[in-house]
Amino acid sequence: MTDTKPPIDQLAIALFSEMFMADQLSRAQLAKALPTGMELSHFSVLQHLARSGGERSPAQLARVFHVTRGAMTNTISKLEWAGYVHVRPDWEDARRKFVAISPSGLKARDAALAAIEPILGNAVKAIGDEKVRSALSVMRELRTQFEAQISDELKS
Repeated sequence: MTDTKPPIDQLAIALFSEMFMADQLSRAQLAKALPTGMELSHFSVLQHLARSGGERSPAQLARVFHVTRGAMTNTISKLEWAGYVHVRPDWEDARRKFVAISPSGLKARDAALAAIEPILGNAVKAIGDEKVRSALSVMRELRTQFEAQISDELKS
């Protein structure tokens, strides 16, 4: 009896290998450029809160970033300690909290954007707008595929 393994999808392996390496390299470069004491996870939460323009619960933020509530609580605690977010109780349910970006959080987010924009902008410029737009649509489709899989797993 022979052991027959399914063929390896070389295209998928090559695509995801490149994505993982690009992710690792870009995160390392961006982390070095962020203002002192700010981590990429901090910037991501500040950016989300600034763009959404409102309050979010820690559970909502954890879902958005696909992390545990504990990990998000840790990130929020660090942001609150730095004065970048305000955390308040839910007036209707004291067990819940809401998080909003503070004015100093907006300034910190703006400083982080100013620090990382040249890195991101230079990468896009080197590749070219047309190629990046094309890649962006593919990346969005991949993301929605994985989000659908995660959603299906949570339902079962």
